[in-house]
Amino acid sequence: MALAVTIAMAASFLSEHYGAPAMLFALLLGMAFNFMAVDPRAALGLGLASRTFLRLGVALLGLRLTFADVSQLGWPPVLGIVALLALTLLSGLVIARVLGRPLAFGLLTGGAVAICGASAALAIAAVIPKARLREEDVLLTVVGVTALSTLAMILYPVLFGMLGLTEVQQGYLIGATIHDVAQVVGAGYSVGERAGDIATFTKLERVALLPVVLLTIAFVYRGEASRGAGLPWFVVVFVLLMVLRNLLPWPEVVLSAVNNASRFLLVTAIAALGVKTSLGQVFATGGRGLAVVGLETFLLLGMALGAMHVLAVGG
Repeated sequence: MALAVTIAMAASFLSEHYGAPAMLFALLLGMAFNFMAVDPRAALGLGLASRTFLRLGVALLGLRLTFADVSQLGWPPVLGIVALLALTLLSGLVIARVLGRPLAFGLLTGGAVAICGASAALAIAAVIPKARLREEDVLLTVVGVTALSTLAMILYPVLFGMLGLTEVQQGYLIGATIHDVAQVVGAGYSVGERAGDIATFTKLERVALLPVVLLTIAFVYRGEASRGAGLPWFVVVFVLLMVLRNLLPWPEVVLSAVNNASRFLLVTAIAALGVKTSLGQVFATGGRGLAVVGLETFLLLGMALGAMHVLAVGG
């Protein structure tokens, strides 16, 4: 944990003096310390920083999101997220079959890409019968979505900027397409405060649909008991804080302190995630499995761009 905090402090210092996003510095510096991830003395602290700190940081973001931010999107884009999730899941099944992989693998990868990356992959794997899914498939999916999400965190803001999109549009696309919550937050706030808020809200809509997907899969595979189908606690806290933010008056000093705490928690979480990211492990995994995840990722990006224009998000 001290390693993650130290990297976060260094990233914050570099960001203040050189202008680049602190979360990007945290990710790159963290990856330089990947050799520490295999040390059992560091594993527990890194796990706590990359998971619990991340969720706490995201939960606290609810205190800064106003209904005015949400109203910038409106209901059609929200319904668009539901449609994108369903289409991504269906595309996962089709792509898996075309590339000679089982339907369960397509369901696993499609859910991971459509919802929240590695977390969704592990949750979905828990409700798919073990006879239909190998442990290697789960590991491959986790590594693939994490790697692609990390690349998307760096490349998507550049791509969307080159396309001349507004900050609201960029936030919506980042939240609708990047897999993991940490990378969504990093990419969103690297564009700007408004983009970060919209990206986080849009991403949490996807995360909130995870229980629905898990229950559906559990119903399809009735012989297997479902686990972990509850709504993630940090999503509940995020929504509660957002409601309280809009219903009650808050002193500016409190909002500022919570904002700073949330930001540092997120930078620390991404630093820990960087330490745990092994590029060698990513490139050593299987080709066809990664191709399934890659095709689903690009398809989701294309569909989200199309949905943004059809629904006139931020236009």
